[in-house]
Amino acid sequence: MVAMNSDLHAPRITRPTARIVTGRIVRLLEGYPREVRVGQPVLVAVLMAAGVAGLLVALLQTIASAGSGRGRRTFKDLKKGPEYLVTPIRLRDSAGRLCEVELHGHLPQSALHPADHVQLTLRRQDDPELPPKIERIVNLTTGQLLTPRTATLWSHLGPPLLLQASLGVLLLVGVAACTAVT
Repeated sequence: MVAMNSDLHAPRITRPTARIVTGRIVRLLEGYPREVRVGQPVLVAVLMAAGVAGLLVALLQTIASAGSGRGRRTFKDLKKGPEYLVTPIRLRDSAGRLCEVELHGHLPQSALHPADHVQLTLRRQDDPELPPKIERIVNLTTGQLLTPRTATLWSHLGPPLLLQASLGVLLLVGVAACTAVT
């Protein structure tokens, strides 16, 4: 029979509460995708405004008999939202505590390594069950300043749709101004 050693215990992982934490990276865990939430009112407003411009474009294409043949993303596809990479990171802070934080988005592969001395600027997430997310990293070992970037609602919708929505709003404002004058 093997006796259990009560001195062995798993290190307790804490979540830092300070805005700025300095420490050494212990481990970069396997990343996983998380989806950006897309607010339906914003999406409906953008699509309605784009629809106004789309009607004008469709009318002009019909008159010119030149269709682009490009398929448009569906409401369901746009509502799903973009995904971004979440990488849990464990570090040992200056007080010697093992802490877990999350890195959202991508960084160059050579930007962070275990044992790097870093200073992290953190922000709490909306969900209190999640560890704080990293806003900015100063890698004191290499001297690099790193800012992770994630997909946003606006990058998900894309410049063509947003430009079309802007044109639609301008058309609606123009029509409203013309009807107010007459």
